Amino acid sequence: MIDVALVITSAAALLFVARMLRGPALVDRVISVDGLVSTIVIGVTIASVRPGSGVVESTVLVVALGGFVGTAILARFIERRGS
Repeated sequence: MIDVALVITSAAALLFVARMLRGPALVDRVISVDGLVSTIVIGVTIASVRPGSGVVESTVLVVALGGFVGTAILARFIERRGS
């Protein structure tokens, strides 16, 4: 079951990467990067559930915090650029 969840998460990550590369506007790319970070957090969380995994849950917190800060910075950049 864990492998199926990782495959679905990987497919979602690939779709976010495709949108990031194709997105016509900067906003589309920022949203796709945010979605990609979210899928990475989900993937690491799923991997940490696996028995004997060396992945620590604090890794999830660091990646999630980094994604949040990065999205906030990019949103501020877009807001200032628009005015």
